[in-house]
Amino acid sequence: MGTKTAAILLTACLLLSACSANKPESAATGNNQTSAASDTSNGSQTVPKDHNSAGKTTAQHDKSVVDNSKSENSATVAAINKTYHLDKAYNVVPNQEGVEKKVILLTFDDGPKEAAMINKIIDTLDKHKAKAIFFVNGYRVKEHPELLKLIHDRGQPIGNHSWDHIVLKNKSEAEVKKQIETVQKMVKDITGQAPVFFRPPHGAGGDVGRKVAKENGLLYMTWSVGSLDWTMNKSQPNKTDALLKNVTEQLHPGSNILMHELPWTAEALDSLLTRLEQKGYRFVDPQSIEVPAD
Repeated sequence: MGTKTAAILLTACLLLSACSANKPESAATGNNQTSAASDTSNGSQTVPKDHNSAGKTTAQHDKSVVDNSKSENSATVAAINKTYHLDKAYNVVPNQEGVEKKVILLTFDDGPKEAAMINKIIDTLDKHKAKAIFFVNGYRVKEHPELLKLIHDRGQPIGNHSWDHIVLKNKSEAEVKKQIETVQKMVKDITGQAPVFFRPPHGAGGDVGRKVAKENGLLYMTWSVGSLDWTMNKSQPNKTDALLKNVTEQLHPGSNILMHELPWTAEALDSLLTRLEQKGYRFVDPQSIEVPAD
């Protein structure tokens, strides 16, 4: 019995020694691999101090791949974000089925005028998570370039409303080019971005206005719903109610609403946007509208 027991014990020892010698490397390093995979999935790697330079280079490469991927994704989002266009009546229309139809485009003409009024309007837009196109006149920008920068810095799109507030349709092509292109250059010089939207004063650009706008990569538009705020005056009572009535009576999906930088419009804006939201409308981001440059 003693000899048999000794033989069994010797065999067991030899087997145990053999198993230890053949243990897989992956089993010994599995925890480290899991940690590295987790770091990579978070967009960066934590490189221990005792890693060699090759390891650091690999980690930096992995991070740049993630960053480049994010940039490509952002570019893709920007490229597919043009979900609307304007029809011949200047209404906002979805490009395809399944895109929300009950939307409104907000616009303000004839600025920039006063910082307090601009801030009040944009404060209200921010409250309702809305964007609006601010169509500016060149002569006003020349007087107060800081107001143009205010609109831009607060994240609102700027449109071209020509240099003067004149009827363009009867002007020569040279005059119309000067009226439009001078504003294009001025806005770009001040904000770094040239406008992509053009609205002729009085809604009267004519064929020449359309031609020059297109040559400058501008989307030509007038409006499909007028607030009639420009017909009001300081002494008129109940201007907010009148503005609400003017807009809601014409309201329809895709409405392109014309307003102005006027004190009573700034005062009525919160009530107007609240009423529109209650009716189930949402405010379209002008950047989602196709323009000729697209």
